[in-house]
Amino acid sequence: MIETTNLDSTRTTTQDTLSKGLMNLRGDLPPALSSELQFLTTPVGDDVIQVPPSKVPELFRTLKDSGRFDVFLDCTVVDYMKNMNGRTKRFEVVYHLFSMKSYARLRIKSSVNEGESVPTVSKIYKAANWFEREAWDMFGVVFEGHPTLKRFLLHHEFVGFPLRKDYDADHQQHCSSALPLHFDNDASFDPGDRQLVPLNIGPAHPATHGTLRIMAQIDGETIARANVELGYLHRCFDKMAETHPYNQVIPYTDRLNYCSAPMNNVGYCKTIERMLGVEIPPKAQAMRIILCELSRIIDHFVCIGAMGVDLGALTGFFHLFTYREMVYTLFEKLCGARLTVSMTRVGGMAQDAPEGWYDDVLDACKKIRGGIETVEGLLTGNKIWQQRTQGVGAISQENAIAWGYTGPLLRATGVGHDLRKAQPYYGYDQLDFKIPVGSTGDVYDRYLVRVAEMHESLKIIEQVCKNVPSGDYTIRDKSIVLPEKADVYGNIEGLMNHFMLVIKGLRPPIGEIYDATEAANGELGFYCVSDGSGRPYRLKVRPPCFALYQSFPEQITGGMLSDVIAILGSMNLIAGELDR
Repeated sequence: MIETTNLDSTRTTTQDTLSKGLMNLRGDLPPALSSELQFLTTPVGDDVIQVPPSKVPELFRTLKDSGRFDVFLDCTVVDYMKNMNGRTKRFEVVYHLFSMKSYARLRIKSSVNEGESVPTVSKIYKAANWFEREAWDMFGVVFEGHPTLKRFLLHHEFVGFPLRKDYDADHQQHCSSALPLHFDNDASFDPGDRQLVPLNIGPAHPATHGTLRIMAQIDGETIARANVELGYLHRCFDKMAETHPYNQVIPYTDRLNYCSAPMNNVGYCKTIERMLGVEIPPKAQAMRIILCELSRIIDHFVCIGAMGVDLGALTGFFHLFTYREMVYTLFEKLCGARLTVSMTRVGGMAQDAPEGWYDDVLDACKKIRGGIETVEGLLTGNKIWQQRTQGVGAISQENAIAWGYTGPLLRATGVGHDLRKAQPYYGYDQLDFKIPVGSTGDVYDRYLVRVAEMHESLKIIEQVCKNVPSGDYTIRDKSIVLPEKADVYGNIEGLMNHFMLVIKGLRPPIGEIYDATEAANGELGFYCVSDGSGRPYRLKVRPPCFALYQSFPEQITGGMLSDVIAILGSMNLIAGELDR
């Protein structure tokens, strides 16, 4: 019987408490490898394998070749300098894998000390490349054999590793110079007899929104090779989260994908609620669904509208933004804010909907549906639009999964994966809606999938608005949710509850969790480590478009220069989410 430990070194578990899936996996692994591993199913139901660094490549290769886990979702590091609890290793490298077949998830952890390294898995899962680079950039943990361990989200003059516990959150470092065009494959690239012209697209370029730098060498109008530089909007969301109480992190999530802010609020709160072991009331679930689907629609508005502008179709942009403002007016009526709303709370919603709000939503849905149909008439059959998008940026299902694609871009390849169906939450499984899919994965199919998804979101909203459950909009647990103002001002018990929660903060039990929702761009995941205090010990967000953008240099290489802008627009890159 194998005994393993979790974050709290005083708590143990045995193989008898493992999930059925993890027990089966343990039995199917080669005995020599399995004997080197520790297996754990956490109290919240997450499957975890602890692996020595030397066995990391073998484990990952086995998991991939067996077909059990085909998607590399995330890689990060936790610095336990301030929470060793008997640990002998300071850093823990944490990976998350997913299976498109069984929808199973697996967390793999490997511990290293300062000066030690862990082998790269980027040659096994190519989606691991950027995630490992980010982990090195922020923590200094070396991934041995990685092809390009260079500064990534941080500028090239930066000294130190900001997510380590001994790095001061107020210590800012400014950059005074810019790098020339540089490429990851300098040593292996052979231009032959071609006279390549260097081209810098962005960050000061309308199509890159002032936050993305695309570096290319072109042969005539063809992209010979390309590279990207990001980090221009990096705010170190992770570090900010570590220095604030759980509920005060919510406004920071708004600034991730600010085009669909409520979806970030919901994803974060859902993670913390699962860690606390609480279920929000049905009314709060219904309100969150409405907000998420409205947010999905306006996020697609921004994507299609901005892509239209970049490709010369200005009319659709103004038309769609008319209806986007209509949704913002609904947000404003609900909570007083429009863009960054902070409407959710751990435990439910900040307040109930005002009288008549659901009727306003239904009325807006009718108008939005007409607006979408108008844009379809402008673009879908437009010959110029088709010529600029059809066959451009096409990607196969296998390649999309290898890059870690989720969301509309994955569904455009024909993979009908959506967490609202695969791992339903908040009663999505009780609603009637379909998952639109494409076939080619090109820019045109990405557009068509987003248009179809907006129609499905309208169906969801109308179903929920017509059947909003009665009851409270939040749980009434005084250790989690602030009391009503009338109680705070009207009786001593309410005042003391308010005081204690503000001073102490809500305190999830010691442990860790990964939870995900289907955001507008794909899987939005939060990995949270709690040490039992009122602040997250570690909070890592898995942004959907980070994995998408990783494939961008490969997608545009060999294509036309004009296709660069079309592919970029179709990816719907939101810098706040990409850089964090």
